[in-house]
Amino acid sequence: MTIRTLLSAAALAAAMLPAAAAPGPYAVAERIALDAAGRWDYAAIDASHRRLYLSHGDHVDAVDLATRQRIGTIRDTAGVHGIAFAPEAGLGFTTNGASNSVTVFDLGNLAVRTVIALSGKKPDALIYVAAVDKLYVFDGGSNEIEIIDTRRLERVASIPTSGRPEFAVTDGRGRIYYNIEDHAAIDVVDTRSDRRVATWPLAGCEEPSGLAIDVAHQRLYSSCQNRVMAVTDAASGQRAASFAIGVHPDTVAFDAAAGRIITSCGGGTLSVATEIDADHYEVQDELATAKGAKTMAYDPADRSVYLPTAIDGTFTVLVAKLRPAP
Repeated sequence: MTIRTLLSAAALAAAMLPAAAAPGPYAVAERIALDAAGRWDYAAIDASHRRLYLSHGDHVDAVDLATRQRIGTIRDTAGVHGIAFAPEAGLGFTTNGASNSVTVFDLGNLAVRTVIALSGKKPDALIYVAAVDKLYVFDGGSNEIEIIDTRRLERVASIPTSGRPEFAVTDGRGRIYYNIEDHAAIDVVDTRSDRRVATWPLAGCEEPSGLAIDVAHQRLYSSCQNRVMAVTDAASGQRAASFAIGVHPDTVAFDAAAGRIITSCGGGTLSVATEIDADHYEVQDELATAKGAKTMAYDPADRSVYLPTAIDGTFTVLVAKLRPAP
């Protein structure tokens, strides 16, 4: 065989090899170690003070995003789940699942203002709607939403849900959407009347948990336990699309600037997909994170993703950042 023939054969073999997969947009860049591992759930970012809040069993840790140091703790929040903020009022809120209450704290000094008793059971998700000065608390143990007037800091009403509520989002136009976990649906609430106005089935979706919204294109993203992201038209309730995600998916975030849908998965990955248009999506990456990193907080300021989990017995936050442009 001649040298030329050998070179031609080598070139042909190289051409037949599969191309190396391009790296996804994110990489795990940091670890923030806090204290002994315990139960954890939601994470949230207060953009007004640049702080990361982490639910951690019977307390909430507040971490300064500039220094990566814990700057305070909100205590006596037994069974804490959700964290929300009313920056106009300088207030934060937590849902305390073990005591059926909401803790109200000062966003400046983290001091507890008051604790509001609820009538329902196992409060979990919560969402603040500035247009009506109300906090909506989703009770997973009694299938209802309790409404708190954030000016008077009083519980004022409740709304029955169609099943066990999970994550919730608002479109900023008078509607709240939330997943129903036990019969796979999305409920819709009108915040002007405080009534449930629709229930949309999520066919082919098992136990939806995380939820995000693309307001511009009116699309809802529900993470399903059968590794499906169900995309729903927020105007009609019709299925618009679906795509694959990781194992044990939970929190979902939508990056409006890049058109990305980001899902934290407890199986140990971060699923990243891109919106080609409102009805078509391309899966970009399944980034390895850590087992148990099921929830996250997304920071739109720099597009970083904060994922709490336990690593070697320590409560740790993984920080996924965008890779530098080539």
